[in-house]
Amino acid sequence: MSPRHFLTLKDLSSDELKQLLSRAIELKKMLREGTLYEPMKNKVLAMIFEKSSTRTRVSFEAGMAQFGGHALFLSPRDTQLGRGEPVEDSARVISSMVDAVMIRTFDHAMVETFAANSRVPVINALTDDYHPCQLLADMQTYLEHRGSIEGKRVVWVGDGNNMCHSYMNAADLLGFHLVVACPRGYEPNEQILAENQHCVTVTNNVQEAVQDADLVVTDVFASMGQEDEQEQRMRDFDGFQVNQELMALAKADALFMHCLPAHRGEEVTTEVIDHPDSVVWDEAENRLHAQKALLEFLICN
Repeated sequence: MSPRHFLTLKDLSSDELKQLLSRAIELKKMLREGTLYEPMKNKVLAMIFEKSSTRTRVSFEAGMAQFGGHALFLSPRDTQLGRGEPVEDSARVISSMVDAVMIRTFDHAMVETFAANSRVPVINALTDDYHPCQLLADMQTYLEHRGSIEGKRVVWVGDGNNMCHSYMNAADLLGFHLVVACPRGYEPNEQILAENQHCVTVTNNVQEAVQDADLVVTDVFASMGQEDEQEQRMRDFDGFQVNQELMALAKADALFMHCLPAHRGEEVTTEVIDHPDSVVWDEAENRLHAQKALLEFLICN
C-alpha cells in the first residue's frame, strides 16, 4: 500500500482538512493540560533542510519529541544529496530507515521526485511553489479566533508566492473567497490560478481589495533566495505595506496574519503586527499543533 504524502493542501480532501484542523485544536488542549500522549514511540522523522528555518525546525522537532518519537535533522552538508546523489537514490535509502520524511527546499519537483521514490509519507515543509504546513497553522488560528472561514473574504497582500499559492488551495478546500492584491508583474502562477479561479480574484488595487476583509495576510516582499532583488522589490511594492490605514478598510474585527519572519516597517508596520487583532504569535505556535495532527494523520492513520 503506497503511503499518503502531503506535498500540497490538495493532497487532503476538504473533509480531511477540516478534521485535521479540529484534531490540531484537540492536541493543543491536551498538551496544555499536561496529557501524556505518545503515539510516535520509536518512530523517526527525517527532516531534510536545504532552506534554513526557525519555526519549521522547532515545530517538527518539538512535535516529534512530545509524541514520544525522534526527529533527525539533515542539512545538505550532512547528506549525499548535497554532493550530487540522485534524489531518487536518497529517497529509497532514507525512507527505508525512517517513518516519515519532511523536506524544506527550493524546487517543488524535488519533493515530488522524493515522494515518488519513498516508501514512507513525505511532507512538504516549503518549496518555491507551496507552503502547505503554514496554511494548516493559519486555518487553525482563524478557526480558533473566529470560527469557520467558509464564506469569508480573505485578502492576500503582496507577492504571488508560495504562500499565496497555498492560500488559493485553501480557498478551494474551505470555501472562502481569496482576493490577491499584488503589484503588476508579481501575480501568482497562472496554472495554479486557473485551478482555483472560481474562488480567487487578482487585483493590483490594494485598497479596493481590503474593503470588508475578514482576514488580511501578507509576507516579506523578498523571500529567501531573492535577496538580490530586494531594492527593486521595495520600489515595486511601494503602496502595498499593511498599515493601520489599510487595515481600517477591512471589517472592524478583521484578523491580521503573517507567516514570519516579518520585516517590520517594510511589508507591515509594527502597529499592525502588535495590534490585538494580529494573531501572528498564535499562528506561529500553531505550526506545532497543526503539524502534530498532520504527523498523526500520515503515520498513525
